[in-house]
Amino acid sequence: MRYRLFGQTGLRVSELLLGTMTLRSEEAARPVIEAYADAGGNFLDTASAYGESEEVLGAVLGRRRDRFVVATKYSLSRDPGDPNAGGNHRKNLVGSLEQSLRRLRTDHVDVLWVHVWDRHTPVEETMRALDDVVRAGKVLYVGMSDAPSWVVARANTLAEWRGWSAFAGLQVPYSLLWRDVERELLPMASALGLTVAAWAPLAAGKLSGGTQRSGRLSEREEAAARAVREVAGELGATPAQVALAWVRGKGALPLVGARTPEHVRDCLGEVVLPPESVARLEAAAPFVRGFPADFVDECEPVAFGDGLVVR
Repeated sequence: MRYRLFGQTGLRVSELLLGTMTLRSEEAARPVIEAYADAGGNFLDTASAYGESEEVLGAVLGRRRDRFVVATKYSLSRDPGDPNAGGNHRKNLVGSLEQSLRRLRTDHVDVLWVHVWDRHTPVEETMRALDDVVRAGKVLYVGMSDAPSWVVARANTLAEWRGWSAFAGLQVPYSLLWRDVERELLPMASALGLTVAAWAPLAAGKLSGGTQRSGRLSEREEAAARAVREVAGELGATPAQVALAWVRGKGALPLVGARTPEHVRDCLGEVVLPPESVARLEAAAPFVRGFPADFVDECEPVAFGDGLVVR
């Protein structure tokens, strides 16, 4: 397993991140986490809204807790009958974090993600509240999940100006079949030095088990799954390894939700896709970035002439 830096923090995280949402018992979780750790994996992702996941993770890790980068999330409601048990405001942050710490049996989490953008809470409120829990030692690093690029950029600009803890990571849905984040979010993350954690990198299994699920796939999905299988056969890899290698090649870290040790092992392997394989995969699932990215690309030669800088 290779490692990358988490944002601009110096924290080392494995190239394969493990989501624990589906691990609802110690019996199910222990062999999965063991297989992941044996391969060198060190990033475990959960959330306050994932039912028993936090409690199971706390019980399984025990004294090995510091061996892992433990990440959880807050935002989603913990009590539908309480209007303040959800959202990105300070009250829910504190209540959710304290609950997560008890469940995880730890005095701090390594990464706290804001689970989703809350349009009703000013970003200043969220960033100041996050900075407070970092300064209190209950959170080491913070990240943002599922939000527009302008929200994340504004939040980190405010943090920079005011000396608050800025987002070090961005969590978004990203796969060969779902590339919307390439329009705004990935360029923003690159410019700000954020690590991108890609959830659903196998497109809910469509890219790793297309032959068994062909009746449920659209024509575009079936074409992509077929291309993934063909490239996997040529490279001596599994379809999952190829799909995840494509995500890594785009600069993101795949976040996989494995239910069994076999699922973990199916995702392992340092596969590097040749340029011709990348081209075949992307041709099977066409994607257009659209405005303004395509327009800016077209205008650059005219706008800058002989002074155009090629990166």
